Amino acid sequence: MSKPLMTRTPNMNSMLDVTRRHFFSRAATGIGAAALASVLDRENADAAQHSFPNHPPKAKRVIYLYMSGGPSQFETFDDKPMLRELNGKPIPKSLTAGVKLAFLQYEALKCFGTDVGFKKCGESGQSISDTLPHLQEVADDLCVVRTLQTDQVNHDPAHTFMNTGFAIAGRPSMGSWLSYGLGSEAADLPDFVVMRSGPSGQPIPTTAWHNGFLPGKHQGVEFYGSEQPLNYLTSPAGIDRTTQNHTIESIEALNRMHYEASIDEEVLTRIDQYELAFQMQTSVPELANFSSETEAIRELYGVGEKPDGSFASNCLMARRMAEGGVRFIQLYHTGWDHHGGVVKGVAARAKEVDQGCAALIRDLKQRGMLDDTLVIWGGEFGRTPMSQGGSGRDHHTKSGALWMAGGGVAAGTSYGETDDFGFSAAVDPFHVHDFHATVLHLLGINHKRLTYRHQGFDFRLTNVHGNVIDKIVA
Repeated sequence: MSKPLMTRTPNMNSMLDVTRRHFFSRAATGIGAAALASVLDRENADAAQHSFPNHPPKAKRVIYLYMSGGPSQFETFDDKPMLRELNGKPIPKSLTAGVKLAFLQYEALKCFGTDVGFKKCGESGQSISDTLPHLQEVADDLCVVRTLQTDQVNHDPAHTFMNTGFAIAGRPSMGSWLSYGLGSEAADLPDFVVMRSGPSGQPIPTTAWHNGFLPGKHQGVEFYGSEQPLNYLTSPAGIDRTTQNHTIESIEALNRMHYEASIDEEVLTRIDQYELAFQMQTSVPELANFSSETEAIRELYGVGEKPDGSFASNCLMARRMAEGGVRFIQLYHTGWDHHGGVVKGVAARAKEVDQGCAALIRDLKQRGMLDDTLVIWGGEFGRTPMSQGGSGRDHHTKSGALWMAGGGVAAGTSYGETDDFGFSAAVDPFHVHDFHATVLHLLGINHKRLTYRHQGFDFRLTNVHGNVIDKIVA
């Protein structure tokens, strides 16, 4: 496993490779001075940077099952008998006073109890709704969090905040931070891969998997959920591997000359990506060939011999990527934004993801990979216990649910309790910054030490916040 690519960072020795005349001509226009300041900033960052992991990691990789749109906790993981009992009656004003809501500011705030049933599942007695029968069967592998809190009430900033720790676009995503901090385990696949599934509708901003100010090689690479996950996997007619290899070597030589003159780290990214793209022409078609899986495994996920674009198919692809050394795999499934018809809507989305989620956990477990693979399920925020339009739920920042499994998480446990109405955390709130700090901790990283100097400031995923939640850690 490689360390953060600090050797890729420009240093004073590399500056000496630039001719005196070239350097001073650049300095005269101010460009050289800026380049030198950038180099010194990077050297300072290098001096402050500690090697990772900082402590023995419990997880080596992450598979993040991201339910885009904000799944309702009241139809999935947070059963509230009080809401059913008081269905249609006003919710206490003491709970809602001063709370920012997306759409319900001018409507009567009435309790909305769900028709969905819940069961106490497994030996742990986890409370999971009947919309998720497959996950009910693996309840003892889950750590369910019911007090997720965020700062953002609208989708785009909430996606950005959940993924980058900031509401404003331009910061590195969690997957990019892990790629930067832990380096690569795969020679022929990206460190960070994103896949999408689900109905069209509310879009996912690509800033959610952007590298921000980190080098471009740490950006998430989007794969399609099909038999051909990437474009241009085959070379044009008349171009064989030998010719292509010679071409790439020549381009690399030119790029290295460019780098020596410019001290631009993105040139190094370009060199790395040319080589990676060459390797992926072989690795990716094999990755997308499910015929090598046993019939029992394909039945477990409910898929055929080829990827079909479904969430379950993407889950099997994710497991194969994890085996291939991909550090961070993020599967987005859209369609969870239910301002109306929330019971039917959640049931439909749950049916699309339930089998794949449970199959992934079972598959990783039987391969001995669940112990060092952290699986996460959740969205960008929760939903209100009050009704919107009689059958929907508004966006909500004060409470939401997610679960984690494997990777050093305390299995068969619950963390946090909401009040009787499910409006806010009554015990153990779990803020997005705490989530990030805890995930990094499970991967062996002290979140306060994973920093990157940009424009004179040492940035980190958790900004100046975040606490590791020890109760979640096994």
